[in-house]
Amino acid sequence: MRNESRGSDNAPQSRPGRATTFVRSVVTMLDDAAHIAPEHHLVRYSGRGTFSPGIIARAEGSSVFTEDGRELLDFTSGQMSAILGHAHPAIVATVREQVGRLDHLYSGMLSRPVLDLARRLTGTLPEPLQKVMFLTTGAEANEAALRMAKLVTGRHEVVSFARSWHGMTQAAANATYSAGRAGYGPAAPGNFALPVPDRFRPGIVDADGNLDWRRQLDLGFNLIDAQSVGSLAACLIEPVLSSGGVIELPPGYLAALRDKCHERGMLLILDEAQTGLCRTGDWYAFEHDGVVPDILTLSKTLGAGLPLAAVLTSAEIEQEAHDRGFLFFTTHVNDPLPAAVGNTVLDVLTHNRLDLRARTLGERLRGGLDELATRHPVIGDVRGRGLLVGLELTEEREQCVGDTDKLGAAVTRRCAELGLHMNIVQLPGMGGTFRIAPPLTTTDAEIDRGLAILDTALSDVTSRYPTPARSALPVSAPVRS
Repeated sequence: MRNESRGSDNAPQSRPGRATTFVRSVVTMLDDAAHIAPEHHLVRYSGRGTFSPGIIARAEGSSVFTEDGRELLDFTSGQMSAILGHAHPAIVATVREQVGRLDHLYSGMLSRPVLDLARRLTGTLPEPLQKVMFLTTGAEANEAALRMAKLVTGRHEVVSFARSWHGMTQAAANATYSAGRAGYGPAAPGNFALPVPDRFRPGIVDADGNLDWRRQLDLGFNLIDAQSVGSLAACLIEPVLSSGGVIELPPGYLAALRDKCHERGMLLILDEAQTGLCRTGDWYAFEHDGVVPDILTLSKTLGAGLPLAAVLTSAEIEQEAHDRGFLFFTTHVNDPLPAAVGNTVLDVLTHNRLDLRARTLGERLRGGLDELATRHPVIGDVRGRGLLVGLELTEEREQCVGDTDKLGAAVTRRCAELGLHMNIVQLPGMGGTFRIAPPLTTTDAEIDRGLAILDTALSDVTSRYPTPARSALPVSAPVRS
């Protein structure tokens, strides 16, 4: 027999088996995946912004934790929603118990959690807000409120603030002016913007240089009246503008706005997505002004981070809407699982008196920020109420237009590196304003730790962006009355 040499150049080359080929393919895929950004398959939805760095693995209390073990103190309460902190034991217990009993129903059916929440939530409100429907998001609630207002009044025109944010669905987006209007085609006809009564950056001032909000409001409605086709239906605003820069309405403004609305047969709709349920130190921000809206919308805080929203109104308006065939039949209207969570949120808020806690913590936070402002000239203003606080950065070097935006972004990044998650609002001409809204369950020590991190971040960043001392002059030249 002929003995073939294994080392012969003429010997056939062996082919890799299927198993070997599969292993090599898996290795190649893993290697490729290692070079692909984690968000590679996700649609980006933050305008020109991107996702926050890191991947969050879990959250507890006032902190979130990344997959690589870093802790971030959460001073935005998730998306301004988790007022009881993350993974609150009572919320966890409610979800576990309720999901095993009754989670979702046909939208026309009723359940005990929904009936209980309707009774209890209206019990926290003044007359005549005694009718409620439960939905999922703030945009959906505002959509339903505007739809109801248009049906009841028989009109279609809507007024909202020029720095408003009410959601990204159609009617809510049409009433939103702070972002997201360009590039999507024509907005619905009949939407008007009202000037924001910003006391730090006043557009119209009196003889003493202070905001003349009455004249500004009069001029705003003069312009609206000139543009209206006689079909003004509603005014939708936040009692404290959040995305608009944490702007508190001046004393008396909300009552004057209500009067302007009622003189024209309009309904006043207050969007308390972020201010409702003790965030500002009162159960509802409108209580501070003694003005009860015709329609109230709640969301974010009502579910303490879970998708629960509400539209509340009077029996008279609800009856008129029903008589006219009000239709807002959605997949998750009056669902029992989120309603059960809402009941637990009310339990915790009431038992722990978190309205008073928000005031106390807010004073501690404001005091700390005011102290920082004495040492960091870049802090132009500290404002807000309870645990919804705005800190606005300013930059007055005229030759460096846009520096404030860069400064705000840099401070945000540095805070994250040091273990504090902060949110910066950036609007054209406004620079950057931090929206500071920690959970109502935050401890004194966590407030102090957040302030210390912000102090360090400001020092680190401003050392690379030296700024002169603040001028006593206003940032932009206002109109004098």
